[in-house]
Amino acid sequence: MLKEQKDIQKKLKEYQQLEAELEDAEAMAELIDESEKMGAGPEELRDEYKELEAGVAKVTAGIDDLNLMTLLSGRYDANDAILSIHAGAGGVEAMDWAEMLERMYLRYCEKHGFKADIIDVQNDTVAGIKSATIVVSGDNAYGYLKCEHGVHRLVRISPFNAAGKRQTSFAAIEVTPQLEGELTVEINPEDIRIDTYRSSGAGGQHVNTTDSAIRITHLPTNIVVTCQNERSQLRNKEVAMKILMSKLVKLAEEEHKENLNELKGDLNQVAWGSQIRSYVFQPYTMVKDHRTNAEVGNVAAVMDGYLDPFIKAKLVQDAKENA
Repeated sequence: MLKEQKDIQKKLKEYQQLEAELEDAEAMAELIDESEKMGAGPEELRDEYKELEAGVAKVTAGIDDLNLMTLLSGRYDANDAILSIHAGAGGVEAMDWAEMLERMYLRYCEKHGFKADIIDVQNDTVAGIKSATIVVSGDNAYGYLKCEHGVHRLVRISPFNAAGKRQTSFAAIEVTPQLEGELTVEINPEDIRIDTYRSSGAGGQHVNTTDSAIRITHLPTNIVVTCQNERSQLRNKEVAMKILMSKLVKLAEEEHKENLNELKGDLNQVAWGSQIRSYVFQPYTMVKDHRTNAEVGNVAAVMDGYLDPFIKAKLVQDAKENA
C-alpha cells in the first residue's frame, strides 16, 4: 500500500510539473505575440523563439512519458526487474552477440536512470558471454523491460569469420519481476540442487580463492539461477534464492498453477519462445520488432540503448489487446 501511495504521489508531482512547464510555454508564446504586434522582427526575437521551441519540446516529451506511464497497469509493472541474457547456438558469434545485448541494456538503464547490478556473468574463453543476469532497479523497471522478453536475432558480417560471410546469431532475453517483498511461496528443499564453484568476477578478496559462487537448480522445471558477485557464499545464496522464487512465481502464473509442485518442463521453452526482434547490420541497417512492426534504421543508436520506440509500441499494442 505504501509503495502504491508513493507511485501515485510521484505521478501527481510529474503532472504538476508538466502543467507548470506548459504555462511557461504559453506565457512565452503570448510575449512573442505581443512583441510581434509592436513591430519586433525575427532577429530581435531569436532568443525568445529558441526558448519557446525548447519549452514546447520539453512539454511534448513530458506528455509522451506521462501517456506511457498510464499503460503500465500490470500487477508487477512497478517492480524492479531481473533481466537474464542467454547466448544461443552458434559458438563465439552468438556469445559476442549476447555481450552486445548486455551493453545495450546497461546503456538503456543508464539513459533512464535505472540502477543496474550485474550479479552473474559467465564469460567465454575467446570472446563474449554465455549468460548474464542483471537486476534493474527503478520506477516501473519491469513494466518497461518486460517488453524485451524473447529471442533477439542478429544479422551481420561476422568479425570471427575469415571469409567475411554474413551470419545470423540468436540470444534469448528473459525478464522476471523482482518479487522480494511479495513472495509467499515455499520451495521443497528436495526439489532444488545447490552447487558451489569458484567466482570469476569482481567481488572482494575471496574471489578466485574460495568457492563462494552459487548455482541453484530447480529440478522439476530445470530453472538454473547463479550468483557470484556478492562478497560471501551466504549472500550469493540469498540473492540466488530470491531470483529463483521470482522466476517460479512468474512461471506459475503463466501456467495458471497455484501449486509450485505442479510446475514441470524446461524453462528454455519459455525463454526461447518465438523471435521478437531482428537487428540487421548488413546488407542494410535496420532493427525491426516483429510483434509490432516498429522499425528504427539507426542500428548504432539502438545498440547504444535507444529502445524507447520498441517498448512504447509494445505497451500500446498490449493496452489495445487488453482493452
